[in-house]
Amino acid sequence: MISIDDIRERLREVRPPGLNRDIVTGGLVREVALQDGVVVVHFTPGPLPPPIAQATVADIKQAVGALPEVTRVDVQIARPPEAQMEAIPGVADIVAVASTKGGVGKSTVAVNLAAALAQLGKRVGLLDADVYGPSLPTMLGVHARPRVVDGNRVVPLEAHGLRVMSMGFFLDDSSPVIWRGPLVTGLLRQFLKDVEWGELDLLVVDLPPGTGDVPLTLVQQVPLAGGVVVTTPQDVSVIDVERGIAMFNQVNAPVLGLVENMSGYVCPHCGTRDEIFGAGGAARLEREFGVPILARLPIEPRIRASGDAGLPIVLAEPDHAVSQTYRALAEQVLEGIEAERGEAPRIIG
Repeated sequence: MISIDDIRERLREVRPPGLNRDIVTGGLVREVALQDGVVVVHFTPGPLPPPIAQATVADIKQAVGALPEVTRVDVQIARPPEAQMEAIPGVADIVAVASTKGGVGKSTVAVNLAAALAQLGKRVGLLDADVYGPSLPTMLGVHARPRVVDGNRVVPLEAHGLRVMSMGFFLDDSSPVIWRGPLVTGLLRQFLKDVEWGELDLLVVDLPPGTGDVPLTLVQQVPLAGGVVVTTPQDVSVIDVERGIAMFNQVNAPVLGLVENMSGYVCPHCGTRDEIFGAGGAARLEREFGVPILARLPIEPRIRASGDAGLPIVLAEPDHAVSQTYRALAEQVLEGIEAERGEAPRIIG
């Protein structure tokens, strides 16, 4: 007797033209149901153009219909929740920085990316959406409490030319965040909708790690200009980043590229390079998914030291090679947003 797993395995054979992964891996299959030989596939076209989406529906019916005991295949088009999204007034573009697991340096990348974008002359906001482990106050050296105006509107703090918001501003050092998902998503919704961000060219959102309900719900709240996925060089990252790409596909948001963090360590004394966490993982992802590597950032003690001191390395040592890499990353993010806008114009009110 066939199972849902058998059907999903067959769906992995369906790979639409222009999509460098199958529809299951790419997050285009939302649900599969099976009853009395009738299979129902809930399919989200995501970034696929209508002609390719229609051809993919036919491919799904053919692939699943060939399984024994299947009498009929129904494909239901599940549209992404973009129609329910609300733009943030005054914010032109929103970029989400994600990682599918903790400990890869996602927040460090988000903070330095935001600072580099500001150095390029952009008006930038930074939302620390990592509620369970807010690190923005430490990395930016700001520990004040935001003001509340007009009853429920929160004014973001300003640090180093950035408008910033974090759960960490409302906690003391010993306060743990022990909340269930619905409370967390409600708080993040407030951070997006009830904060007086003002006029911004970009809002950088440091997502919680993983691809569970909290980060997925968050990226469903507002239209994203794109996502940046932070990973490390080891092979296991391939599976993790695959989930991250699928998450952005579910909300029809482009993945602007990958950042390979902890990409080798160069001894300051002898110049020897050691690939402590392996090598080549991001390059394999680039080949497999067609998502470009935007930056490779080495293991550099000064990055950690500057973050602990409350002054990101982009600001503390603007001439450092890592700072230059971050500025190049910022430029590529801007270019990626413009390229996506050229392919699919977006109106943001």
